[in-house]
Amino acid sequence: MSPLLQFESVGKAFLGVDVLKAVSFGVAPGRIVGLVGENGAGKSTLMNLLGGNLRPDTGSMQFQGAPYAPRDSRDARRAGIGFVHQELNLFTNLDLAENLFLSDFPTRGGLIRRRELHRRASALLQRVGLGLPTTTVVSRLSTGERQLLEVARALSFDARLLILDEPTTSLSVPERERLFALVRQLRAEGRSLIYISHTLGDVLDLADELVVLRDGAVVGQGPACQFSSDRLVALMVGRELKQLFPQRQRPRLPNSAECLAAPAGLPLLEVRGLGQPGVVQDISFTLHRGEVLGVSGLMGAGRTELARILFGLDPHAAGTMTLAGPPLTGPPRERIRRGLALLTESRRDDGLCLEASVADNLALVTVGRHARSPLGLLRFAGLRAALGKVRAAVRLQPRLTDEQAVQTLSGGNQQKVVLAKWLLAEPQVLLLDEPTRGIDVGAKFEIYQLIHQLADRGAGVVVISSELEELTGLCDRILVMNRGRITGEFSRDNFDSARILQAALPT
Repeated sequence: MSPLLQFESVGKAFLGVDVLKAVSFGVAPGRIVGLVGENGAGKSTLMNLLGGNLRPDTGSMQFQGAPYAPRDSRDARRAGIGFVHQELNLFTNLDLAENLFLSDFPTRGGLIRRRELHRRASALLQRVGLGLPTTTVVSRLSTGERQLLEVARALSFDARLLILDEPTTSLSVPERERLFALVRQLRAEGRSLIYISHTLGDVLDLADELVVLRDGAVVGQGPACQFSSDRLVALMVGRELKQLFPQRQRPRLPNSAECLAAPAGLPLLEVRGLGQPGVVQDISFTLHRGEVLGVSGLMGAGRTELARILFGLDPHAAGTMTLAGPPLTGPPRERIRRGLALLTESRRDDGLCLEASVADNLALVTVGRHARSPLGLLRFAGLRAALGKVRAAVRLQPRLTDEQAVQTLSGGNQQKVVLAKWLLAEPQVLLLDEPTRGIDVGAKFEIYQLIHQLADRGAGVVVISSELEELTGLCDRILVMNRGRITGEFSRDNFDSARILQAALPT
């Protein structure tokens, strides 16, 4: 069968550094090709070539049997190629229908046909399982809901090839299964898909063929049945990774038979009766020193909203919070001073200054500690030493300079910058909202190690994640949220995926 899309010896370099090296593979009609590789392996660059955002230095592309050299994203769309990007590209001040048909409004006599616009939008939203009014403003959507909207937008025109880049990073298990059913339906209709994901189990489950990139080159390709998760990891990282979650001596909490000596194991963050109408209700829990506490739940359960309230970004109408004894009050600046940190769900929107340098982003929280009073002049030697130490701790790639704009980094390295920024603050409590979203398996292991190291030093860590495997592999205890309430609590000895999911499902 002739391929729908063919890459032939495609190469691309930036500032003399090869990021793609003679990449060749094809995508047949009605097939799903899984594209995997570590962050920085070249996946995004390859897709940018396909989407017309970049031009190849060497090699060529063919689409539907003809030479394909798009000048911009409009050329890709006209050719019949749709994208669902890892970093969402939505206008948050517009409603769902307007975002879906922004470049193709139904018109008559130069006027937008609003009724037709919303009729078409409603059909698309139903197809992806997003049961919201088409007049809903995008700013009110969670990250998971925005991902589903991106999928619907890619289906708004008759795309013959659909590229899904980390489409499940903020989806719960039911939403993920709904998306997978849609992907299989599109394949049955004769459409082709390139599925990019660091969740290797999903890739193996969905894909017909696999292509593995490492350092810009294809290091493995073939039918999916020829690969296992272990083989994929070895190809991606160039070595055997024997386990996904690092080993750790789990803390014994005060309610267990044996208690850790102080300070580990003692209450650190205590929340009692926390409530905000329409957001969270009667939330009570205790985070202990040295504990990694997971928060599970479906999309819209209130997990992110809880983290924002704890950090002081959003108000609460009832309840109390204490940190190491005294009440936790005041704006985020005061809570940072007390030792609270929040890694937000969307690094691009809330965690980074994209046009600023790596060094400036790393120093965002702690730059004041390196200032001389009374003029506030910076002690550059001390600041550089601190930045160098934290860079080594999170294992930022050595070739990334402090002066490099953070927007030029891969998703994994961007996430490491956000985490490093907070590590410099030496927090007592670190709130992590989807900390490994869009991160490859090697970088995940490194971040898990950092989380354990923080806990081993006596900090408390709260991990909010849509990946149940991540929570059960990483955490000492898991809270389950459902419609703004805590509906389940599980200690490590009692982790059971079916019971945790049951607690998350609406009754």
